[in-house]
Amino acid sequence: MQDKYDIAAGTSPANYSFFMGAGNDNIEEVLKTDKHSVCGVKVFMGSSTGNMLVDNRKTLENIFSKSSMLIATHCEDEATVRANTKLYVQKYGDDIPIKFHPIIRDVEACYLSSSMAVELAKKHHTRLHILHISTDKELSLFESGPIENKRITSEVCVHHLFFDAGDYEKLGTKVKCNPAIKEKKHRLALFDALLDDKLDIIATDHAPHTISEKDGVYTKAPSGLPLVQHTLQIMLDFCQKNRISLERVVEKMSHAPAQCFHIRERGYIREGYKADLVLVDPNAKYQVNKDNLLYKCGWSPLEGYNFGTSIAKTFVNGNIVFEDGKLLEGTRGERMMFH
Repeated sequence: MQDKYDIAAGTSPANYSFFMGAGNDNIEEVLKTDKHSVCGVKVFMGSSTGNMLVDNRKTLENIFSKSSMLIATHCEDEATVRANTKLYVQKYGDDIPIKFHPIIRDVEACYLSSSMAVELAKKHHTRLHILHISTDKELSLFESGPIENKRITSEVCVHHLFFDAGDYEKLGTKVKCNPAIKEKKHRLALFDALLDDKLDIIATDHAPHTISEKDGVYTKAPSGLPLVQHTLQIMLDFCQKNRISLERVVEKMSHAPAQCFHIRERGYIREGYKADLVLVDPNAKYQVNKDNLLYKCGWSPLEGYNFGTSIAKTFVNGNIVFEDGKLLEGTRGERMMFH
């Protein structure tokens, strides 16, 4: 973990922190984590890159009962996903049509895992944050209300608000991600739950796989998509369409994350706080294309999309780090610390 902090200190123009990753065999290391310098413990209750799957009930009980830190979970039931995958591989081989991705990683897989996480958190009075909610069924697990009154919180990723299953035909594996982007009814329900404060945070699950990797057949193409550059513009687009107010966007993307993770001196414009600010031009139209992408992977599922707003400048700790469409060299972010 320290190696990752050292890399970020030398390369990241943004402020940064990392989760402590929980596995099946590192609970002692997890319990040593300094809660003032790490934002929480991450648990993959569903398959992910590497060997970080934790789907053993006894191991999960151990983590939830002993950790005093916030636990953030990726929730998909591994047994369900594997059984569904097996059925479609038998029928199509490796080249499964991408339209079946939200059926393989289905609603039930998400709900089974999320409901288990909530059950464990309530049993052990654990502080729980469930990542990237993608289904209407999971919304029944959460309560509306201010984030400061909750011990169980949740987030929705911007791609689950923007895309739905109808986009697989055009974008294919470019929008293959876990949990899967699902039918339109889920996208609409997620947006309503965001406005109703059942969902507390708007996030992005940024995963910059190369286009050659993404162009592989279904079982080989990695899940995840690059989104962090345009997340704010997507939400401002919803503002211009009167789907959400600007104040709610600020609340869900800045205030609520700072409250959820107890980030010190950030997330608000206040005297004595770090000056992490973005200056937006609400009248400058912006088309996403390869020439203005800042991702090292060099592609975006949003290529060709026209936004009604542009990001003029970004300040990190009071320093300009982005201006006129370019990252400025020589500025570095800071490691975030926590109450």
